[in-house]
Order: sequence, then C-alpha cells, then structure tokens
Amino acid sequence: MEATDPLKTLSHMSKEKLIHMYRQMWLIRYFEEKVDEFFKRGLIYGTTHLCIGQEATAVGACAVLKEGDKITSTHRGHGHCIAIGSSIYKMMAELFGRTTGYCKGKGGSMHIADVEKGNLGANGIVGGSIPLAVGSALRAQMKNASDVTLCFFGDGATNEGSFHEALNMASIWQLPVVFICENNQYGMSSSVSDMTNVKQLSIRAKSYGIPGQTVDGNDLFEVMQATDTAVKRARAGQGPTFIEMETYRWKGHSKSDKGKYRTSAEVEAWKKRDPIKRYERSLREARILTGECIEQIKREALMTIEDSVTYAKEGPQPTADDVLKDVYAP
Repeated sequence: MEATDPLKTLSHMSKEKLIHMYRQMWLIRYFEEKVDEFFKRGLIYGTTHLCIGQEATAVGACAVLKEGDKITSTHRGHGHCIAIGSSIYKMMAELFGRTTGYCKGKGGSMHIADVEKGNLGANGIVGGSIPLAVGSALRAQMKNASDVTLCFFGDGATNEGSFHEALNMASIWQLPVVFICENNQYGMSSSVSDMTNVKQLSIRAKSYGIPGQTVDGNDLFEVMQATDTAVKRARAGQGPTFIEMETYRWKGHSKSDKGKYRTSAEVEAWKKRDPIKRYERSLREARILTGECIEQIKREALMTIEDSVTYAKEGPQPTADDVLKDVYAP
C-alpha cells in the first residue's frame, strides 16, 4: 500500500468538500445503527447487511465522481447509496416497506436503486453487479460518453465466475469501469485467507492485463487517491482498474449472524482503525474542524436519521392491488 500524506491531500480540497465527506460518514454510521436497532426490535422485515466500519470505501470512492458517472452496488449497499447522494428518507421508507421508498417498498434493503443519481442498484446476488457494471461501461463507450462506472463488490465475489468473465471482457474492450473490491476479510463466516490462495486479491488483475492495487480501505485519503487515478484513467479511454480496499465490517454478515467465528480481540483491533475517527483526526490537525463543529455535525446527522424514520413511518404501505405492479413490463 502506498502511504498518503493527509495534510497534503487536504490542501488541494475545499473545506466544504472535506466537511461534507465527514458528514456523509456519520450519516452512514447512524443510518446503519438505526437499521440494526429496528431489525432487532422486529420493526423491519426481511434481512439486511450493515457496513458499519466500512464508511471510507463508499465515501472516498464516490467523492471523486462527476455528474453522470454511475455505480453498481451490493447487498451491503446502504453506504454506497448515501455516498452518491441518494435520499436517506426514501432509503428508510424502502426498508420500512412503504410506497414512498425507492422501490415502492417492494425491494427492501438489498435492492435500492437511484438511477437519477447514477446508482444502478444494489444486488442480492454475490457478484451479480459486476457484469451490470461492464454493461454500463460498454454503453458509455458505444455512445462516446464520458461517464465512468464504479463497480462495488466484496471479497467473496472474486471467486465467482461473473467476476472473471466481466474483468476479461472489460479488459479486452478497454471499458471505462473501475472494479472496487471491499475486502472486509470475510465472505459470510469464511475468512478470505481460507477461500483464496493469494495474499492480495488485487494480484488477480494481472491475469487480465489491467492495473491492480491494494489500499487501506479505512484510510479515506488512500481510497480517494486510488479511485481518482483509476477514474481518470478510465475516462481517458485507457480501460479498467481493479482496486482492493482492505476494510472490516464490525457487525455480522447479516442480521442473523452472531459473528462467533471471530474473536473479540480481532474485532476490537479493527475498531481501533475506525475510518471516521482517523479522518476526524486529520481534519482536527489541519484545523478544519473543532470539537464544537464535530459535535454539531454529529447532532445534525443523527437528527436527519431520526427525521427519516418519521418520514418512513408516515408513508403508506403497498396494497394487495399493487402486488403485480412494476413486476412485469406493460
């Protein structure tokens, strides 16, 4: 991993942008904590996959995108939605199964999409979004458009056939797509070291003749730097890049996972690398944020989440007449 100089990076960015990213990270953290609470209380049905501890990969990667760029997401995709600017109110309404949600309450946690913002959708199939991202990039190339597609997926997806087929196709056609593997160390309950025989997943990029890089996924600046380089390369017509972002999910794989395959020492060690706190320290050192500003941002973020819950609960539920709507093409 190539070390970054936070203060040097900060000097090239506006104060507003830096604070906005900090606010986004807290919005993701508080959103996930609230969703976790509601699932435990039985107020939300279905299942969910939380990204607490992975806030930097979503915020850092999406921060370098331009209007018109696209992303494809995963079953652990709430952070991607918030980072690209989707409505937290419509997201919460979707989880509550209300018609005011992004999929009118029918998709739930794993199927949120916001095409207007460039989010082509989350996906409940491991590796399912990877070919979709290649299709999006192919469309851009065929239309001579300038947009780039970021493709998020987990470490488990790199063992799927869709991953290898998609990378090969993107490589031979030099498509404007950036493959981002959020390696949170576990595919469900299996350690990545038990599932693959390579030290770094990014080495697999060499098989397809494209650049591969492993970065600290809990370092917002490393994430931004690597993604920015890859996006610029793709936008210039030089083809895809594969970035492995090493991070960690604090919670279980899904709501029903107690995480007994992990030691408490391991979890605590990763919590000490909290991406929000690390970014916060950099902002303090650069005198961009004071303690008072930090507390205000956190209060406002938490209030936004609480307001989204009120909005969600007030929304109407789908009726029996809505069962087949939006399922089949007219």
